[in-house]
Amino acid sequence: MLRITEVGRSTLRSTPKKYGSFHLLTRNLSASDESRRSIHTVGTIGQGLMGHGITQIAASSPHISSVIAYDPSGQAALEAGKSRILKSLDKMMQREKITSDDAEGVLGKIVFTDDIAALGNIEGPDIVIEAIIEDLGIKQKLYGELDGICPPTTIFASNTSSLSVESMSTAVSDSRKENFVGLHFFNPVQLMKLVEVIRAPASGDAAVDAVMQFCEDVGRKAVQCKDTPGFVVNRLLVPAVVQAMEMLDREDVLGGVPDIDACMQLGAGHPMGPFHLADYIGLDTTKFILDGWIESYPDNPSFTMPACLVKKVKSGHLGRKSGQGFYHWDGDKRGDPVKG
Repeated sequence: MLRITEVGRSTLRSTPKKYGSFHLLTRNLSASDESRRSIHTVGTIGQGLMGHGITQIAASSPHISSVIAYDPSGQAALEAGKSRILKSLDKMMQREKITSDDAEGVLGKIVFTDDIAALGNIEGPDIVIEAIIEDLGIKQKLYGELDGICPPTTIFASNTSSLSVESMSTAVSDSRKENFVGLHFFNPVQLMKLVEVIRAPASGDAAVDAVMQFCEDVGRKAVQCKDTPGFVVNRLLVPAVVQAMEMLDREDVLGGVPDIDACMQLGAGHPMGPFHLADYIGLDTTKFILDGWIESYPDNPSFTMPACLVKKVKSGHLGRKSGQGFYHWDGDKRGDPVKG
């Protein structure tokens, strides 16, 4: 049985060094030093659907020496994250993509903890990647706490898919803002090779360059983009999904959901249609993204709310996660379209 390293609170630094008022005194890096920054130690926050995958791919890289995996939700969330990583590694061994020694090596780099103080050690981590709930207030509260715990040179990176990186960075000190970026992985993290690196107005070149190299070190293609709604992929994808739903609301296509999906699969070469995709992502997630965009950009005609989406979410039919959305679902297996 594979084992995962776990360090209890008693073995961690009990009183993390506070850096908030000592940025220049504790570590004043010159411009030439900054240009040579690299990432070898990683902290991850949130071990859910996205976070456990980020933890796993970071620990799988020969360029990364250690990963501190923290979850503010406590031991149950940590155990769930561990289980997902074990299952993924076991599957890779069964397919002979890695050996048991490789798996042990990955697990040996990971320290799971429910103590945020573990992220405050003087020697690192070089980057903390946050993957918690998409709620701006909750994220800001977390980053405000982290700002007083982590070393001043630690890069903060949010895995947000829709929130403003600049808005999150308002929770940290001015001197930290140059080390604050977005780092958007895609689901499932272990398989998807793209990462969007989001540069907020205050993000520094050294931090962005270090994150771009980190992405390469963990085997991902990184694309830089500005801090705009949806960044690249979701800015293109979500409005397209909205258009499909509005076609359904207007009854533009007689065959409804399956025919619209078939059009995009067979006519545009997409691997799945917009309704299949929305169900897979989660209809509540899709609505949450749109709610935020509509509130922040009320005059943008691309950001509208389809009536069918509101109805589905209100009824609790959220797609794959609830067993029913625009399609019926049995776990990850899609069934027939929902009638009516």
